Amino acid sequence: MQKLFNPQSVALIGATDRAGSVGLGIAENLWLGKKQRKIFFVNPNSKKVLKQKTYASIAEIKEKIDLAIIAVPAKFVKQVSLECCLAGAGCCIIISSGFAETGLAGETLQKEISEIFAKNNIPLVGPNCLGVINPHKKLNASFAPDTPQPGKIAFLSQSGALIDSVIDYSLLENLGFSLMVSYGNEAGLGLNDFLAMAGEDKNTKVIAVYLEEIKNGQDFIKIASEIAKQKPIIILKGGKTPAGNKAAQSHTAAMAGEAKIYSAAFQKAGVLEVETIEDLFLVSRTRADLVPKRRGLPLSGSGWAILTNGGAVGVITADWCSRLGVKLAEIALQNNPWDVLGDATSEIYQTALLALLKQPDISGVIFCQTLQTMTDPWQNAKIIIKTQKQYPQKPILPLFLGGVKTKKAVDLLKQAGLGCFQEPRDAVMIASLLLTSDVNSR
Repeated sequence: MQKLFNPQSVALIGATDRAGSVGLGIAENLWLGKKQRKIFFVNPNSKKVLKQKTYASIAEIKEKIDLAIIAVPAKFVKQVSLECCLAGAGCCIIISSGFAETGLAGETLQKEISEIFAKNNIPLVGPNCLGVINPHKKLNASFAPDTPQPGKIAFLSQSGALIDSVIDYSLLENLGFSLMVSYGNEAGLGLNDFLAMAGEDKNTKVIAVYLEEIKNGQDFIKIASEIAKQKPIIILKGGKTPAGNKAAQSHTAAMAGEAKIYSAAFQKAGVLEVETIEDLFLVSRTRADLVPKRRGLPLSGSGWAILTNGGAVGVITADWCSRLGVKLAEIALQNNPWDVLGDATSEIYQTALLALLKQPDISGVIFCQTLQTMTDPWQNAKIIIKTQKQYPQKPILPLFLGGVKTKKAVDLLKQAGLGCFQEPRDAVMIASLLLTSDVNSR
């Protein structure tokens, strides 16, 4: 794990200055961590890459290499793999595609390469993968277009392209990651290995997974069930329909399998399965940020309250409460949802919020805000942050509908670790998550 996620020396075979190439993308990303480790570029056809000396082969590098990254055409990968093994590399990532995902010939080549590394007892990631990223150690051993912020979520993905888009999304949403792994065709290390690594990683508090196939189901259940006792595992499974299954085979050579069997395995292992990319990170972020703050603060009361300045959003939120099993509490002298009407000022909101939280039978409040002329999102956000500190045992879930005029307030709430939702379903889903016994007991 140390040599893969925090290597002291890295060799990139296939480094290049060619614009728009994978080799240049990896080289530039690696160079961001030049103060943390020694970086060597290998290219027999170029004297320099990024103005740095290159080597004709890994054999020419005199120092011991912790991590070798191979980014050359598939037909050269076997020879380069042999050279990496002879040089005594600590571990290897094969970025190159053109293996089992392309058919029988590619599968045969992949097997030969896998056997080379297995025979030399050198851990292998890939092939056909994006690479690995450890933001806490300034390691970006991938050709991702950017580097995410350090955080608490490990993201393990069979798809590299999905990681690319998630990184871009995370920079917009101020979402940090502890580890990111694109494991591709799993010719060496696989999902179960990376689950175990993320389970041991001190910076990882939550593990998010996108997968199309599990190669060893019994090992997965054993490993995941142990890790899930300490760290939540959230999974999005691709290839659950015949069309998706067929696409998965050409994507990462995965046989996606029957959805019901996978769902049963997830349930047995104690992991949470979600249905969308948005939910994968909505739930992961909640488990990383909001849930830890609630340790030792089990929910009290008999149900939730909905506070709103717009009737429609209150009705929609109540509908989702019914669908997701979130009970609404009885509110003294008011309906639930409590509609403070469209002309509600921040002072009216604050008075109503305090009145709700003082009631013993209310577990928490979904604070719905629609934009009216007199609505002050910034002030409402400050009220929520202040009131949550007064009533830490009762969660307040902000639901701010809007866009441009709510953005600063939404950012303020996220910076305060409260999060902010823009869909009623999302707020109610988190309310439901907070009700589960395993969350409150951790």
